[in-house]
Amino acid sequence: MRSKTSKASGSAVRRPGASRRNAHSARNPNQARRLKLTIAYDGASFAGWQSQSHRNTIQDHLERAVERILGKPARVHGAGRTDAGVHALAQCAHVDLANNRLSAARWREALNALLPATIRVLRCQYVSNDFHARLSAKGKIYRYRIWLNPVLPPLEHGRACHIPRPIDLKILKQAARRFVGTHDFAGFAANRGKSGRRGDTNSSRRTADEEEKSTVRTIYSVRVRQKGPCVTIEFDGDGFLYKMVRLIVGTLVKSALGKIRIEDVAAPLNSGKTGAARFAGPAEGLFLVRVRY
Repeated sequence: MRSKTSKASGSAVRRPGASRRNAHSARNPNQARRLKLTIAYDGASFAGWQSQSHRNTIQDHLERAVERILGKPARVHGAGRTDAGVHALAQCAHVDLANNRLSAARWREALNALLPATIRVLRCQYVSNDFHARLSAKGKIYRYRIWLNPVLPPLEHGRACHIPRPIDLKILKQAARRFVGTHDFAGFAANRGKSGRRGDTNSSRRTADEEEKSTVRTIYSVRVRQKGPCVTIEFDGDGFLYKMVRLIVGTLVKSALGKIRIEDVAAPLNSGKTGAARFAGPAEGLFLVRVRY
C-alpha cells in the first residue's frame, strides 16, 4: 500500500505543467503559493488532528512549526480529522504561504526539524491554489488492525486492537461485504448530523452544507486479510463519518465472536437507527492509509 501511495504522489509531481509552474514560481519568489503536505504520525500521544485549547493535536504541532519558520501564524488545513489515538500513514494537508522563497524540499527539512519525532512530513509539494486538502479529495482508505493472540507483543501496543481469543474470520468477511455500496451510515456514526464539523467527510461532490446534513456515503470495498495473528480490515470509500470505521469494526467483531447474528449486522444501514449497545473498536487499531485525489 505504501508503494502505491508513493507512486500516486510521484505521478502528481510529474503531471503535465508542473515543471512550468515551478519555473514560473522561481522567477516570482514573492508570489503567494499553496503548499501540500503529506504527513505520517503515531497518534498515541496526541488528541487527534483538530486544534484544541490544550494545543496537543497534530494540527497544533504543524501550525506551531510553520509559524516558527514564517515568523507569523498560518492555518494548516487537513484532509480530515482523525480522532485521538488514530494513526496516519499518509494524511494530507495544505497551507497558504505569502511567498515561495523556500523550496518544497527545504520546507520538509525545516518542518521535520521542529516537529516531534512521532510526526513526520513525508513530502511537500507546491500546488495550484485551486487545490484544497479536504474539498479536493475523492476519497480515503482506512486500515484497522486486530491482533488475535493471548499475548500482545510490546511493539504492537498502541498499534492494534487486542483480542485474546479466536474469532470466526469467515463470518467477519461475510459481514464486511454487507457494508459495500452506497448507504445511509447514520447508524454507524457518532454525533449524528454534525459530520461536517467533527466527522471525516471528504467527498468533493458534496458542498459544506450538504456534508452537514447528509450521512450517505459510498464504500467501494472492504478487504479482510490475515497474516499470522494479525487481521487487517481495509475500507476504501468516498467519505467517512465521525467514528464510522470504528463502529463498523465493532459490529464486525461482535458478529465474528457470535454475539450478534450476521443477519443483524447491517440492520442499521438506511434505517437511521443506531441500535441498542454499540461498540467502537479502540482508536489505536485505526490507520489513515491514503487520501485519494
